[in-house]
Amino acid sequence: VQLQASGGGLVQVGGSLRLSCVASGIALSSYATAWYRQVPGNQRELVAGIGYEGRTTYTDSVKGRFTISRDNAKDTLYLQMTSLRPEDTTVYYCNVRRLGTGWGDRVEGYWGQGTLVTVSS
Repeated sequence: VQLQASGGGLVQVGGSLRLSCVASGIALSSYATAWYRQVPGNQRELVAGIGYEGRTTYTDSVKGRFTISRDNAKDTLYLQMTSLRPEDTTVYYCNVRRLGTGWGDRVEGYWGQGTLVTVSS
């Protein structure tokens, strides 16, 4: 299984980016998928996830600004980010995990290599 994340870069405050994560060796339709990001203390914070029946969840700080989506035919996960803020600056990781695994489990499943988002003020 491989997850290839892309789409990070440098953007100004208020700008937008779309992250992509292409999966190979696994069918995303049978799994939960998510984006996490690195936070101080070398921890990973859930940004957004898609679980059972396509239900989505978002961390409070990105609600209304970020949208997670998935194209099962292409086995690709997306994160559309708008109204970006300096505090969104960090490395973002895509994740594929078993359905029913709690989002708080930060080691479960497969992980992409990370893509850096930098928001300049």
